Amino acid sequence: MDKRKTILMSFATATPIGFLGGLMGLGGAEFRLPVLVGIFKYKAHKAIALNLAVSLVTIISSLIFRLPSTNLNHLFPLWLIILSLLGGSMTGAYMGAYFSHKVSEASLKTVILLLLVLIGLLMIIEGFYPLVPQSAPAHYTVISTLIGVLLGLGIGFVSSMLGVAGGELIIPTLILVFGVDIKIAGTASLFISLPTIVIGILKHASHGVYQEKKDITDLVLPMGIGSIIGAFLGTSLITRVSGSFMKLLLGFILIASALKLFLKRNSE
Repeated sequence: MDKRKTILMSFATATPIGFLGGLMGLGGAEFRLPVLVGIFKYKAHKAIALNLAVSLVTIISSLIFRLPSTNLNHLFPLWLIILSLLGGSMTGAYMGAYFSHKVSEASLKTVILLLLVLIGLLMIIEGFYPLVPQSAPAHYTVISTLIGVLLGLGIGFVSSMLGVAGGELIIPTLILVFGVDIKIAGTASLFISLPTIVIGILKHASHGVYQEKKDITDLVLPMGIGSIIGAFLGTSLITRVSGSFMKLLLGFILIASALKLFLKRNSE
């Protein structure tokens, strides 16, 4: 693929993914990774590293665009649970990296497949018939904080194995376990995902993955620009899209991710 086509394709594929990131509070890594491997023909390791770089741009721009329309009175009371999920997910990510070569990939993918489908179905049901009262509590108990850490461990472990930030699991956790409104959960998810992505980028940078200038100028830069534009368009619709619709959309995204994982497994 020549340079001009690479730049145009990078921009074109990143914009709709950035749109989802802005609307839902996702980094979009699980949708971008097949593009990097399938269309741009990057090997998996390098694709994951470049994917993280674009995800960082998507998450930062989504945060910048989402915060003005976010009710901070609902976000501030979540600080303790955000920290517990963050601490758990970072520890889980480390554990996932350690055990990545010790767990059967086929078994792991089967578990993740079933988990994503189950959570996706729960989100679709939640979209039609709320399972949990949607309200941000003013405080959390020690038990709920411990639950946040434990769930964060699982999210970080799975995210590390898949090379993504984990927003697809963080948002349903905040909604189904802690009763957070989906729009607030999306913003909180971005705060939780951000440090994990930064750590991943630093790890890959230490191995010299970002040294090729062409990868940055022809792919990461145009994808970053597309992500910013997409994130702006997505966040501009937050106040116009109902929470029920966003839950349905998230449910279908989770199931689509699971099917993609299943089809990839069968093709290997």
